[in-house]
Parts: sequence; C-alpha cells; structure tokens
Amino acid sequence: MGKAAGDEAYFQRGSLFWFAVITLSFGYYTWVVFWPQSIPYQSLGPLGPFTQYLVDHHHALLHNGYWLAWLIHVGESLYAMWVVFWPQSIPYQSLGPLGPFTQYLVDHHHILLRNGYWLAWLIHVGESLYAMVLCKSKGITNGQAQLLWFLQTFLFGIASLSILIAYRPKRQKQT
Repeated sequence: MGKAAGDEAYFQRGSLFWFAVITLSFGYYTWVVFWPQSIPYQSLGPLGPFTQYLVDHHHALLHNGYWLAWLIHVGESLYAMWVVFWPQSIPYQSLGPLGPFTQYLVDHHHILLRNGYWLAWLIHVGESLYAMVLCKSKGITNGQAQLLWFLQTFLFGIASLSILIAYRPKRQKQT
C-alpha cells in the first residue's frame, strides 16, 4: 500500500474556533482593562452594558484578575524553577500564606519538588518526541510538518498529541 499525496506534509493545529475564541476573549479582556474609555459599549449588544457595569463598578477586580491570569500561567513555571534551584534565596516570610507552605515543601519534600519539576519537562519533551515517532510511522516526512507537530505537542501536550494519534493517513491501492 502506498501513501496518498499530501500525507507526508500533514499537520493539523488545534481547533481554529477555540484558538480564535481564546485570542479574541483575551484581546477583549486586555482592551477592557487598559483602554476602557475607548470601548463602544452601545455597539456591543448585551455584552456592552455588562462590560460597562464591570468597568464602572469592578475595574480594580478586572485589573487584578488580568495580572493574576498572567501570574498563574507564567509565574507558576518561574516560581517552580526558583523553588527547585534556588530555595535558599526565597523570602518565605514575605510571601504571605504561600511562604510557610513553600518552605514546608522545600524543607520536607525538596526531592519530590525537584523530581516533579523535571518530570513535567520530561513529559512534555517525551510527548514531543513521541509525536516525531508518530509522524514517521504515519508517513509524515516533511520536516516543517514534523517541526510543527513537535512544537505544538510541546506547548499543548496531549491536546495536540491526541489529534496526531487520531490521524489515519489515506492509503492508495497499488496497481
């Protein structure tokens, strides 16, 4: 059985719909937090009055929530690196309730923290390498397509890998 034309360059990113929803939602959230005076509230249907209410009555909460989202997604990885590699430099007493909890983990479970940190990296790299194996076994030989699968799987893990696992290349009958 031979491969159908195009299988060697197959790549499918995650759902464009969800990428668009996430990008537009985050873009709108950024607009609301930083430039609320420029929003045409009256042109947004039911979203307009709701957004205006949030801006007028809860702008500080919106602003803090925005930075909390960044803190969670970016900060957690940096914090994990700090805890694992430089625990002696952490000002535990300045971290509020997180300080004693972190100090307890560092003092009593540092090996578990270190191993968990490296395990998370290993899982992401392993998934990405497995994506390369799957590419080859499914006849995806195009270097750019393989790189895209590697990067997407590294960033999104099993969400990307499941798309590649489900892919069934078309086969042509040999004559």
